[in-house]
Order: sequence, then structure tokens, then C-alpha cells
Amino acid sequence: MSPRTGRRKRASLTIGTIEKGATKPFRSNWNFPVLVLGAIGVVYGDIGTSPIYAFREALSASGANADSNGPQVIGLLSLIVWTLMIVVTMKYVGLVLKADNKGEGGTLSLMALARNCLIKRPVWVLVIGIIGASLFIGDAIITPAISVLSAVEGLEIVAPHLAKWVLPTTLAVIAALFFVQRFGTARVAVIFGPVTAVWFLAIGASGLSHILQAPDVLMALNPQYGAQFLIENYRISITVLGAVFLAVTGAEALYVDLGHFGRKPIALAWFALVFPCLLLNYFGQGAFVLAHPGHVDHPFFEMQPTWALLPMVLLATMATVIASQAVISGTFSLVSQAMHLNLLPRFAVHHTSETQPGQIFMPQINFLLFLAVSILVLVFQKSSALSAAYGITVSGQMLLTTILLSVVALKIWRWRPVVIIAALLPLLVVDGTFFLSNLAKFAEGGWVPLAISVFMAFLMQTWISGRKLLADRTKGEDIPLERLFEMLAKTDPTIVSGTAIFLTNDVETRPTALFHSLKHFKVLHQHNVVLTIKTSSAPTVPDVEKIVLRRFTDLFSHATLTFGYMETPDIPKALGSFQPLANQCDMASTSFFLSHRTITPSPQGGMPLWQDRVFIALARNASDATEYYHLPTGRVVELGVQVAI
Repeated sequence: MSPRTGRRKRASLTIGTIEKGATKPFRSNWNFPVLVLGAIGVVYGDIGTSPIYAFREALSASGANADSNGPQVIGLLSLIVWTLMIVVTMKYVGLVLKADNKGEGGTLSLMALARNCLIKRPVWVLVIGIIGASLFIGDAIITPAISVLSAVEGLEIVAPHLAKWVLPTTLAVIAALFFVQRFGTARVAVIFGPVTAVWFLAIGASGLSHILQAPDVLMALNPQYGAQFLIENYRISITVLGAVFLAVTGAEALYVDLGHFGRKPIALAWFALVFPCLLLNYFGQGAFVLAHPGHVDHPFFEMQPTWALLPMVLLATMATVIASQAVISGTFSLVSQAMHLNLLPRFAVHHTSETQPGQIFMPQINFLLFLAVSILVLVFQKSSALSAAYGITVSGQMLLTTILLSVVALKIWRWRPVVIIAALLPLLVVDGTFFLSNLAKFAEGGWVPLAISVFMAFLMQTWISGRKLLADRTKGEDIPLERLFEMLAKTDPTIVSGTAIFLTNDVETRPTALFHSLKHFKVLHQHNVVLTIKTSSAPTVPDVEKIVLRRFTDLFSHATLTFGYMETPDIPKALGSFQPLANQCDMASTSFFLSHRTITPSPQGGMPLWQDRVFIALARNASDATEYYHLPTGRVVELGVQVAI
């Protein structure tokens, strides 16, 4: 039968515990109030710990505390208030959360959404996605280091002689944090929301008590004071804005965790609790500084009454651990998405929950994160020193998000260009200003996360280019499936019972494993399925669209199995749930044939020789395909071939 005459067959299937994608079970099991509480713990953990260090760094950058200058303090507060208003409230809650990719958010989801709405899928959109993902990983390394370190530094306020224990305690907390990742967050996640809610109420209450003593700080609600501060202090405005930006680090989590909680719970949590408590605390710190001119080094902790100081340090430590947990889990999810989109090689993925598919643990990524975070703590030693390294990656992410959002607004929301300019150009200016102000801290430590991000982007580019070269090298040797079947009809090979499934990336040509199986064994199975695995640009694929089957002959069929980039590829379950194949194939007696390529560098390749070696190292350290696709180890046959790139 000709390939063109084969009938397309589709079927519904369930992959593992996923029925409608990674987000549906999460939402269906939780009612709305619980979703709001969960959003408080997971989404706002990072931005919620910013008051520990953000206002302190802004004071230090401006010199307002030393000068005892009331208008300067109010000007700084005004900048912080309106940064929260513009970046978080207007941009993320008001606009970005609406740009969901079938319920999912994050840089890669927005990239996929933007690419799908453009006809030619331009490369620049992919480049923005790669850079954005790389910046997130750089941010994920800085966040646990500065958050935990800034919280533990509160011990110095409790008892100055404990200063020598700050660094060892920080490293111990970080080590424990990364060690428990292997057990999953399912059990501890239930306390994230309540603990973080208590944190917000505590910081709000502590700020309110000082505002009542100096209500003049509420004048900071007028943006005129912020603008006046920048004009009068234009020489240090870039430095000050870089410090003010620390107040919104973590805002990107609103979009990253969109798929887990939904837009309404995230928005309600912001307006009902998070935003008011943040404002109260920042105003309270300002009031405390005005009441104690020239004598405040760490306003967040020093403004606490003596009886509340130690509990606040302990609560701050818990809050920063939760904030760090959120960004670590986000890194696992992002790397998993990048793997499925073929931006990174396969890494081992362990699922830590039977009911929540999004809860995963990646041991290799976890170890690398722990190593990088520990090195940062040992090198910088003070949260004030780390603050210089913080902000570049986050502001860069926000800038790229606005650019991609403009594409979505034009192509999907059908906004008129004049509306896009009026709504998004001011946001682009704000994001660009904050990025430039943080870039000014490059020499002071900002180069660290930027170097990490550049390195990650390089690895992604190397993997994409290397895979393309590898495909080009092997494609010239491939035989079209139709021609292969004609050849087999003439040779009349020996037929043995059972089913053989040959995995390939190319829909139109014969798998390398099939070629070598015929070459060495000179037999064919009674049923042969050429299986192509694809990853959709959507986070999940509807059940009825997951499998497309076409029959070529009585011996051969071709199946295309498509997973969303948020789904876990489980081939045996997928094929076993597909009735036409289940009737034809007994999975217990099915053999899976894989092509194992031994890659060698070539001076005449498309990449420099040293980059070839980097790609080969990535390929060698990639997770085994048997484990990645959940294939039964006793039913897998690997046939090797050597390829020079």
C-alpha cells in the first residue's frame, strides 16, 4: 500500500497520571481559596522577601539615611511604590497573565505562543526565548544565595557575637534545602501558603506600627516625589534605580506559575494581601529611618521590637527558604520544557508526586544549582555584596517578556499598532531603564549571573546547531520509507513472530536502527512500527491528537506520537492505550530498536572543532533514551553507528 493511501487513525490515550495536561489535575483538586493560599506561598515567596534588603540597598545607594534627608527618603519610597505599581500591578497582573499558552506561562511558553502566531516562525523569536530561559537560570542561582544570606544576617542584629556563624548557618540551610529536593515538595508544599501568609501579615503589621508614628511617609504615594528625586539626584539616579529594582525581583514568578494556579487566584492574592503588606512594610521602614536619622544599618530588622526580633529572623529564614524552593522548582520545570523543545539534551527526571505531574526532581540540575549557589555565598559572603549581582538577569527577562508580549498583542489579541505603542512602549521604556541601571553594576558582581546566562545560552545554541548538523549528516544516507518497502518486497526477508518498534526523528526516511537490523539479523518481525516522537509547541496535546497512525503494508506501519512540552513522554503507556496498536502489538513481547550514534568531531564540520567537542560532551552526558521514554529495559535493542559532524 502506498503511504499516501494509508488511512489516518487517531485515538484517545492517557499518559501516566496525566489526562489533560500538567495543570488540570492541580486546579481540579483545589478549590479557589486554597489556590489563592498556594499562590501566596509559591508565586510571591521571592518578591515577598525583597523588603529584607531592597530598601536598605536603596538607602545605601542614595546616601539618604546618612544625610537624614526626609524628602530623599520619601522620594525613594515613591520610586519603590510606583515600581511595584507599574511592573507588577500594571504589567504582570494586568497584561502578561493574559498571555497564557493554553493555561501555561513562562518565557518558553510565551516564546512558543509568539512563534506560533507568526507565519514564518522567525529565528529572532527563538533567540529571545533562549536568552530569556538562560537569564532565568542565572536568576535561579542568585535568588537562594541572596535570600537565605540576607535572612540569616538578622542573627547579627539579635546578638553581634553571632556574626561569625552567619556564613556556616547559611551554607547549612542551603545544603539542607537542596538535599530535600529528592523527596519532592508535595508534603512540605502544604505549609508554604500558610507560612508565607503569616510572613506577609507580620511584615505588614511591623510596618504599620511605625507608619502611625510618622504618617508623613504616605506622601510617597504621590509619584511626583519619585520623579523629583531622580531629577535632583541625576548623577546617582542609575545606581539608585538599580537598587530600587530589587523590590520587584521575583515578579516573573507570577507568569512562570500561571499554569499551576490560574490568573484569578494570583491576581487576588496580590491585591488582597501581598501588595498592601509590602507597601506597609516599606512605608514602615521609611518612617523608622526618619525617626532614627543616621543610625540605621538594617532597617528591616532594626525596626522590630526586641521581643519580636528573633522570631522575625526565624520567620524570615523560613520565608527565604520557601522563596528559594519556588525558584528551584521553576528551574526544574524550565529545563524540562527546554529538553522537550530540543533546546537542551535529556537529563534524568524523577517524578516526586503521583498526582501532580509538574512536581519533578532532576538530580544533575539540583547538584549543579547547589554547587553554584554555595560558591556564590562563599565568594560574596554578604547579601549587600550579592545585591550588586542581582537584578541584571531579572530585568533582562522582563525586557524580553515585553518584546514577546507585543507580538502576542499584535497577532493574537489583534490590538491596533497605536494601542500597542500607547500601552507597551512605556513598559518597554521602564524595563529598558531598569536593565541599563542594573547593567551599571556589571563590574561590581553583575557579571556573575550574566556570565552564567551567556554560558547557558551557548549550550543551547550548541545543542541546536549540533543536532541540526547530525540530522544533515545522517539524512543523506537515509532511504525513503516507500522505497525501502519496495526493496523489502523484492528480497522476501525471513519473518519472525512478535512486534518491533523502531524509533526515528524523521517521518519520511527509514530509521537507522531498522537498516542495521536488516543488515545484521536479516529478518523482519511480524509487525513493524516506525515510531516518530514529536514535541508540540503547546504545553499539552489533546488526547484525540496525540497519535496518528498510517499503514504502509501488512508488515509496516508508521505512528507519530506527539507530546506537549509540559508532558512526560511514556511510550509504552501511550501505545498500549491506543486500541489499533494494542490489538496488533502485545507490549510484553514487543522489542524497541534504538539507534545509538557515536559522534566524532570533524575539522570540516559546520561548527568549530572545540564546539563540536562541547556538543559531543553534551550528547554523552544526556539521559539514556530508554529511561527518558520509559521503555522496558529488557525489551530494548540498541544498534550503533558512527557519525562525524
